[in-house]
Amino acid sequence: MAAVQFKDYYKTLGVDRQADEKAIQTAFRKLARKHHPDINPGDAQAEDRFKEANEAYEVLSDPDKRKMYDRYGEDWQRYRDAGYTGNETGARPAANFDDYDFATWFSGQNTGDTVNRMDFGDNANGFSDFFQTLFGGKGPRRAGYSQPRMARRRGEDIEVTVDVTFDEAFRGASRRFELQTHEPCGTCTGTGMARGAICPTCDGSGVVPKSKTIEVKIPAGVATGSRIRVAGQGGAGQQGGPSGDVYLRVTVLPDARFERTGDDLRTDVEIPLFTAVLGGEIVIPTLTGRVAMTVPPETQAGKLFRLRGQGMPRLKNTNERGDLLARAKIVLPAKLTDQERELYKQLRDLRREEA
Repeated sequence: MAAVQFKDYYKTLGVDRQADEKAIQTAFRKLARKHHPDINPGDAQAEDRFKEANEAYEVLSDPDKRKMYDRYGEDWQRYRDAGYTGNETGARPAANFDDYDFATWFSGQNTGDTVNRMDFGDNANGFSDFFQTLFGGKGPRRAGYSQPRMARRRGEDIEVTVDVTFDEAFRGASRRFELQTHEPCGTCTGTGMARGAICPTCDGSGVVPKSKTIEVKIPAGVATGSRIRVAGQGGAGQQGGPSGDVYLRVTVLPDARFERTGDDLRTDVEIPLFTAVLGGEIVIPTLTGRVAMTVPPETQAGKLFRLRGQGMPRLKNTNERGDLLARAKIVLPAKLTDQERELYKQLRDLRREEA
């Protein structure tokens, strides 16, 4: 049997284990631009590489998940579901008691153990408290013992990843998702008990699986790493507890036209040599169309022009927008005629005389 390879998310993104949040984000963006399926249509290997990078980024960009991953590796989700936080000393996986015969153990018939009986004495609540702590409310299924009442518990949160285009991030969008969640059991109305016994429908959990479709609005101005909360659409609570939430983790796909920094955008604009020298007007692209920009005389290559309010919407106030920084890229003339070449020589000689 082939060995199962450990998923090293740091290796996947090509960063050091001490990398900060900015380095992780930069590494992910670089991989996303290179391997995204829209950029590599039909390339299954590139698609797999993008999915791996996205999976690694989801974990390493979240401080809580990263802490769990650093401590427990690929098993971090199992440890988190078991109630660990990553701060434990000598933490270990929760034991699996699914196949253990507690009825035999409590009746003192499990002679294979040194200790084969548990005596709670006169403490009637000790039995319930023990199983409430260990099993979250599920005690041994043995006649003669009452089922301890489950604690009121909030439903599970669900996290979904979503890709949006640059234009969708600018204008806003919506997505429909098919989710596998839970809802209160109709047989026991979420109590886990039916007619004095463990509910046969939900096996005492109080919830049953459910598929549902939700539509989520993605606001204008979202960026890679943004989390959108949809309250109350996650897993059902137990014993009357509130439902969990759904969180959308957003990845904004790269755009060849613009580079994004916060709410500001950068783009290169080509300026003909004569316009750069003499001044004039050029037309440049923005997210809302093409606009005219005045170029002053003697504009140098690399000069930045700030077009205020032409960047991305601000997520917390979409009535405001960042700026667009246009970087001058001087374009030299090609295929000069003899006359044009002679004029350039004259200009060169004139500049030499002035120097």
